[in-house]
Amino acid sequence: MLIALLAGAPVVSAHGTGVPPAPDAAGLVLGWSFDPTIWLPLALAAAAYLWAVRRVNAAHPAKPVPRDRPVFFLLGLAAIAIALQSGIERYDTTLFSLHMVQHVILIFLAAPAIVLSAPITLVLRVATPRVRQRWVLPVLDSRVVRVIGHPLVAWVLFTAVMWGTHFSPLFDATLENVWLHDLEHVLYLVSSMLFWMPVVGRDPSPWRLGYPARILYLFVQMPLNSFLGVAILYSGTILYPHYATTGRLWGPSPLQDQQAAGAIMWGLGDAGFLLALLLLIAAWMRFDEAATRRRESAEDARLAGRAAAAEAVSAAGAAGAGNPRLPSP
Repeated sequence: MLIALLAGAPVVSAHGTGVPPAPDAAGLVLGWSFDPTIWLPLALAAAAYLWAVRRVNAAHPAKPVPRDRPVFFLLGLAAIAIALQSGIERYDTTLFSLHMVQHVILIFLAAPAIVLSAPITLVLRVATPRVRQRWVLPVLDSRVVRVIGHPLVAWVLFTAVMWGTHFSPLFDATLENVWLHDLEHVLYLVSSMLFWMPVVGRDPSPWRLGYPARILYLFVQMPLNSFLGVAILYSGTILYPHYATTGRLWGPSPLQDQQAAGAIMWGLGDAGFLLALLLLIAAWMRFDEAATRRRESAEDARLAGRAAAAEAVSAAGAAGAGNPRLPSP
């Protein structure tokens, strides 16, 4: 739908300069930017994580960091780089639809991947006992961290960020100010990580949810994403004036572009939630199967123990019957 709109929508008149040329597949894939304020933190995060993994594996060869965790962390960083430095970023203040693609990548790819890498557990394992007791644990046990880590609070924060940014002057302001724009991306990433932690988090938490609660947690959020996407899709007015004053002379009209953005949020967002729900259900089934096998193994061991004890008693009785004690004189 987005490509069709970009290719075939009528040209609109506007004013202004500095508008990039119409996007194409090659430009979106190969048109990377190299902003040091983004690449440097990503590179430092990757180096720090891999250094910590090597240090933990060297200190605990019998219990190394699971191999999938560094993979998830690097995938999360790669998703951030794609969202904020690929050709998509070049058009995020020109096309609302591509701006929405950024948000989908941050929310449904980058955030859960980083959460699956269990960064808090890695910090706990790599820290020295003194640092762990003096700095790390006090922060993790602080009231602020415990409150924002509560599933209900994380759910409300994520919802508030999604609705508050899209239906307030903040969104349009971020399109005019680069620092606000960067802050918006940080806000989306952090709130999304908090949202996904109760669902796929592997780090220690006082608020561990069972599988039924996780499914309900996601299921209740899904229609809110749908309503938000539908509200943007079917709005008859331009929600963000910036996109009507970019000065571009190609592609969809601002309203068509806004409709494409709403369709992306609705379609891709709901697809992300549905995929997460299906994976959760599959994980729940595997968990129940493993629990059943453990119960069956424990029951088999208990019955085997009882049978062995019965055989021992029977054998002792037979031995006693075959060797009666002589009566005393």
